[in-house]
Amino acid sequence: MRTVRFHGRGGQGAKTASRILGTTAFLEGFVAQDSPIYGAERRGAPIAAFTRIDSGPIRERGTIFSPALVVVADDTLLDDPSARVLEGVRDATAVFVNSAIPSEQLRERFAILGHLTSLDVTGMGLHQMGKSTALSAPLGAVAARLLGLHAENLRKAIQHELTDLGLAEQLIAKNQDLAQSCYEAVPVVPVSDAAVGSTDQPSLWTPRYDPPTRGTPMISAAANTVLRKTSGWRTFRPVLLPDKCNGCFLCFTYCPEGAIAMTTEGKPVIDYDHCKGCMLCVEECPTDALLSRRESEVKGR
Repeated sequence: MRTVRFHGRGGQGAKTASRILGTTAFLEGFVAQDSPIYGAERRGAPIAAFTRIDSGPIRERGTIFSPALVVVADDTLLDDPSARVLEGVRDATAVFVNSAIPSEQLRERFAILGHLTSLDVTGMGLHQMGKSTALSAPLGAVAARLLGLHAENLRKAIQHELTDLGLAEQLIAKNQDLAQSCYEAVPVVPVSDAAVGSTDQPSLWTPRYDPPTRGTPMISAAANTVLRKTSGWRTFRPVLLPDKCNGCFLCFTYCPEGAIAMTTEGKPVIDYDHCKGCMLCVEECPTDALLSRRESEVKGR
């Protein structure tokens, strides 16, 4: 059995990528299973999705703890301990990272084990499609290539899955072309035929149930939203060009997180600790005073 674990952020398409991979395998005669895991649907929050592929019935369910292949949708996830991207990765694991950083630099910086390969999928998407877009098709393509699945079935799988999502034919064709480019460009590394390493699952903890006088939930503490920094959810960030800003307040009005304040001079100030990178402010700015920059470029990676 081939086991694949996708790591992404809400809105990047990791869940759909796992479906594209499973459908591609199904079209080649395999049995496939895919499932995502995430909490409340929040754009930018870390999520994971799982795909199992076998020649016979798949009776195992749930989280893949020791995958044969890990697909990381953005290198910023490697900095986020809560994403647990490298959990279960061992010497025999294949790891793909969407990054402009060379593989060896990634390995050294994040101490990545296994057969590591990388490709700047985001950069290729910006070049071919002209804007930041969901990465479901190219991520599915990379996984399909590493598993040795065929490009013609990949195109059919992308057509099927993106049609179900209601995408226009022209946009589906562009995603198929981008996926084909990534399929051909990704450096191939070996992928094990089975899950690697230990398959032991974490032991379960049995909760103790107190009587209602002790166990009834209640909220007595002050609000703590400001303490929850969500800057790690961004893959792109808005950057202000002060000379082009006319102080129209639209960015302040449209920001869904309240992460933009206005100075007494009528200029916006972005709270990067809480900005999640939704880019609504960039879309609504009438003077193009706000630009979208890749997070990894701003951080000088």
